[in-house]
Order: sequence, then structure tokens, then C-alpha cells
Amino acid sequence: MIHKLYILEYSNVLMKEIYKLHAEMCKVFSNPIRLEILNLLRDTEMSVTELIGKSRLSQANISQHLSIMKSKGIVVSERDGKMIYYKLSNPKIIKAFDIIKEVLTERLEKNRRILVEVKV
Repeated sequence: MIHKLYILEYSNVLMKEIYKLHAEMCKVFSNPIRLEILNLLRDTEMSVTELIGKSRLSQANISQHLSIMKSKGIVVSERDGKMIYYKLSNPKIIKAFDIIKEVLTERLEKNRRILVEVKV
């Protein structure tokens, strides 16, 4: 009985830690610029210069967001000479991104249909 209680308590502590980490990771996704960077890195690694060219954001802005994403374990970096390349730390991150995007797209479509019905 004590052994089962210990396992349950450990499980609760573990889940609380997972919830905390989950919330921290989700904070990364609360910024549209970081979502754009995430999408740009979906299939490839890129340097800051490449990300600037694709996003048209400033170097300081891109670097600030990459730093946050790296500190939360969303991206990893690799140096090649003077260039630093960034990529997603785990491809499953993009799956979560895509699922949320699908849910939001469905919601927008539903809202659009409701507005069309109201206008008719």
C-alpha cells in the first residue's frame, strides 16, 4: 500500500512538472513573430541572415526571438565558421503547431459561415 501511494505521489509531482514545462513551452507560441520563425524552420535549418531575408524582420528582432526559442528548447543552433544555423529541436513541434493552426482555421471558417448566414 505504501509503495502504491509513493508511486501515485511521484506521478502527481511528475505531472505537475510536465504541466509547468508545457506552459513554459506554450509561452514561446504566444508571439506571432516566433510562430513565423517556427514556420520558416519547419523543414530546414536557416541562418539568421536567411531568416531576415524570408521574414523581413530586423536582425536584432530575429536574434531576440531565436534566443528565447533556444532557451525554451524549441530550436537548437550549430555554428559553421562565422554562420550560426538554427533548426527545430524536435520535428514533433511542427505537428503541434499545425494542429493548432488547423483548429483555428476551422474556427475562422465556422465564424465566416455564421456571418454569411446572418447576412442572408
